[in-house]
Amino acid sequence: MSNQFRRHALKRTALAVVLGACLANGAVYAQSTTGSIYGSAPSEAGSTIVVQSDTGLSRTITIDANGRYNLGSLPVGAYTVTLKRGDQVVDTRKNVQLRVGSGTEVSFAGAAASGGNADATTLGAITVTAANAPKIDVSSTSSRSVITSQQLAILPLGRSAEAIALLAPGAVAGSGAFDNGSRSVVSFGGAGVTENAYYINGFNVSNPLSNLGGVSLPYGAIDQQETYTGGYSARYGRSTGGVINQVGKRGTNEWHFGAQAVWEPKSLASSPENVRFPNNTLPDGFEYTNPDQPGTLYRSRKDDAATRTVYSAYAGGPLIEDKLFVFVAGESDKTDGVSTNSSAASVLGRNNYAYSAPKFYGKIDWNINDSNIVEYTRIESTDRRAGYYTDFDYDTSTGGGRSGTFADTYKIKDRYDIFKYTGYLTDDLTLNATWGRSRQDNLQSNPYVSTLPYLQNVTNQDPALTGGTPITNDQASNRIKAALPQNKTRSLRLELEYRLGDHDLTAGVDNMYFNASNEGVQTTGPGYQWLFARQSNPAVDIRPSLGVGPSGGNGYYAQRRIFTTTTSMAVEQKAYYLEDRWQVTDKWLVLLGIRNDKFTNFNSAGAPYVDSGDQWAPRLGVSWDVFGDSSLKLYANLGRYYLALPNSVAVRGASASTYTDEYFAYSGLDANGEPTGLRALGPGPVSSNGEYGQTPDPNSFAPSDLKSQYQDEFLMGFEKTLGEKWNSGAKVTYRKLQTAIDDVCDTGRIADKLEAGGIDSSSVAIPGCVMFNPGETNTYNLANVDGSGRTQVRMSQEDWGFTSGAKRNYVSVDLFLEHPFDEKWFGRVDYTWSHLYGNTEGQVKSDLGQADVSKTQDWDSAELMYYAGGSLANDRRHQFKAFGAYQFTPEWMASATVRVLSGTPKSCLGYFGEGEQDPIGYESAYHYCAGSPSRPGDAGRTPWLTNLDLGVTYRPSFADHKLAIGLQVFNVLNDRDATRTEAVYGDDRYTVSNTYGMGTYFNPPRFVRLSAAYDF
Repeated sequence: MSNQFRRHALKRTALAVVLGACLANGAVYAQSTTGSIYGSAPSEAGSTIVVQSDTGLSRTITIDANGRYNLGSLPVGAYTVTLKRGDQVVDTRKNVQLRVGSGTEVSFAGAAASGGNADATTLGAITVTAANAPKIDVSSTSSRSVITSQQLAILPLGRSAEAIALLAPGAVAGSGAFDNGSRSVVSFGGAGVTENAYYINGFNVSNPLSNLGGVSLPYGAIDQQETYTGGYSARYGRSTGGVINQVGKRGTNEWHFGAQAVWEPKSLASSPENVRFPNNTLPDGFEYTNPDQPGTLYRSRKDDAATRTVYSAYAGGPLIEDKLFVFVAGESDKTDGVSTNSSAASVLGRNNYAYSAPKFYGKIDWNINDSNIVEYTRIESTDRRAGYYTDFDYDTSTGGGRSGTFADTYKIKDRYDIFKYTGYLTDDLTLNATWGRSRQDNLQSNPYVSTLPYLQNVTNQDPALTGGTPITNDQASNRIKAALPQNKTRSLRLELEYRLGDHDLTAGVDNMYFNASNEGVQTTGPGYQWLFARQSNPAVDIRPSLGVGPSGGNGYYAQRRIFTTTTSMAVEQKAYYLEDRWQVTDKWLVLLGIRNDKFTNFNSAGAPYVDSGDQWAPRLGVSWDVFGDSSLKLYANLGRYYLALPNSVAVRGASASTYTDEYFAYSGLDANGEPTGLRALGPGPVSSNGEYGQTPDPNSFAPSDLKSQYQDEFLMGFEKTLGEKWNSGAKVTYRKLQTAIDDVCDTGRIADKLEAGGIDSSSVAIPGCVMFNPGETNTYNLANVDGSGRTQVRMSQEDWGFTSGAKRNYVSVDLFLEHPFDEKWFGRVDYTWSHLYGNTEGQVKSDLGQADVSKTQDWDSAELMYYAGGSLANDRRHQFKAFGAYQFTPEWMASATVRVLSGTPKSCLGYFGEGEQDPIGYESAYHYCAGSPSRPGDAGRTPWLTNLDLGVTYRPSFADHKLAIGLQVFNVLNDRDATRTEAVYGDDRYTVSNTYGMGTYFNPPRFVRLSAAYDF
């Protein structure tokens, strides 16, 4: 929503309060909706501090014997802070803007330094004092950034929580394979993209099924967004990446209304680049699957375009002055565009898609009295996607009319109800209680229900049967969700804060419950799909470990695949914590905390298959205000963080699933592209992971001593003011993954261990895949076939055949320089050098776009992990970020954001060893490239990425500066390079995939945003 500037252009002092506080590293309340005001003042008898908000809330505290005070759990907003001696007002600080999760220092020197209002500057309806200029927050031992609603109205940013978060040092966009529409996912500090936590007004709004992404507020309803990149206190956990915490706007004692229209026309956007098949020189003995494709057009994108329109409105104000307030905001976000399928797609055509994302936010605040506050938040967010196909001829690169085929229709609707109570029981004792619930309906359908099978890799059909033109049909999708999938969550958080002398003590409970029903997918059409392939040597076995022989003939063959997995499940996450913020001296602050997390996962029968037990996570933070004037701070933080397994682990894990392939040579293709004249090449349906539809034993699937993923983190740094106009700082971060969870599917090694111990392995039911901690020893209790009980077996790293456990290390150096607003401009520059290395990305695998959380193909077998160590997928060695704004006149302001990032490492996944073997039946999945070892990054890196975004805002004086007309240009330099490339090297032994090394995801091309907003 538009920036709510007052009658005149903001001067230095006002904007320094609101904007200058934006990216200060501060405080420790990671999913908080509140902040604190602290400081020093003369400690004469009868001296008190009174703080009053713009909603009439007032609190009074007595200054302690050391001349200090601290008021916590204050709702964000504007405050007036008054020093009183008895009934006499000694001094006042007005328009103190409270940042979420941080402490704002308001100190009073001398007895009556200002006589109540010295150095005050009046700007229209805004009155501030010079003492409000931001200082370094010495109450902080963490690493975080805050972006305010005023900045969101100025800066050229994507309208999403993730786009805002990418301004934070060390935050990088994840693989496009995990994106949700125009919203990219984010990797913080080297962590996987599922290791983050999303919060709105204190409630967890992360994806309830997979933890991949989360819900965000209507853009104009965001008051502040807090992004944590490290150093959370013991109050918060369940994240080994970062935290995105949004605080919504609330009503005040003045009514405000506003509306905005945003238009991103396709006519002002640059075109994406076409994608061509790579044409590389191949090693001796290797050839492309299709020797005619190198250098030819893979996907026509030059005519792909979209237009986006956003309409939003808000209203907020008092229902009862000083008592009851309301704020509501709505947003309609629609995109209409065209996307051309690749030449290898099942449907050769253009998807004319429509995407809409309406959102609603409502908040009620009730100040029962100065000691009791009740808040209610309602959030609704819907993602809808639908489309129809028109014809496209790749031979002539021309389009045609409607083909009668439809794209899948998606509708994901989230609803949240959040209740919060704050009770200031005494001056020293505060109770916070938050309860909330959510419901997500995740629907997928197709207007045209085709009974035909989906066809994959149609360019690998036998050209002797097609005449060189692939035969396709109207089946547009290979998998579809089950009927009426639904996810529900509920949460309870209780917290007591008590101030005892120099100690701020906190004790709390943090419980979260997730329930999912009918989640999973099934194969479309007749229940199977076809995949086409070719062997360069038709005389060798296709998958010898599964008994699949050679194709023979000219090497062309087809696979009939069945993939079905639908289930219900639940997760219970409980925690309690203790914390002490100890002000050792005026200059030294120590943060001591301990947190105990317990995670339990349940399968469809309600049986627990993972029960973590007690998990103790210590936290330690130190802050040193070197000179005692908040001009130089040295700080450090050390902590352990645990991550729970999300509900989606039960899919293809703790519940029944089918994933089989049958291999055939064929002599014909019917009019729908389905192979005919089939000759079986194997024993029937085969499955690398043993997924034949059987229900797993929950007690066998996961070991009894499975440890949750956890990570240790250390950071230290300094922040320094440079005169009155500059702030600077540096920080070093080290993160080490200590334990990971994945699945291992080489369970024949369990049989070997049993046999070595004198137990007949055929007498024990051994699952196809089991969960484990790579590098650890785990204990499995396997059911005996005759029902007589269970047999225990302990499997070590050596038993599985691995040479090392899970490794992920992240080290970084962050530097920043910041200039607060000074009547003309403000800006911030960040540089980050970092290195992310190891053999485990986390819960997902970006190389393949694999979002099977903690069930990736990594660790399925020892052979898959040979040469797996290297620079990991989210490693960007250099990051340069900058943003700011320049006030030309009271009516005109220009702004910019810049991100310059080095490339990510490429991978090459081929057949195993010099002989192009396939020891476990996974085909081209090993860290070998053309027979030679290929660690992550050995294949090179993607190009450097440069994004320059510019904006200008005009607020005409004839409209009293309430009208804002904006123009923003994104990716001014039109950098359209690939951000990810295809990693699979081979289609068969000595046969190179025509798509290997080709770009799969790209930086969006240049586009223009026009906007108009009115606030009154």
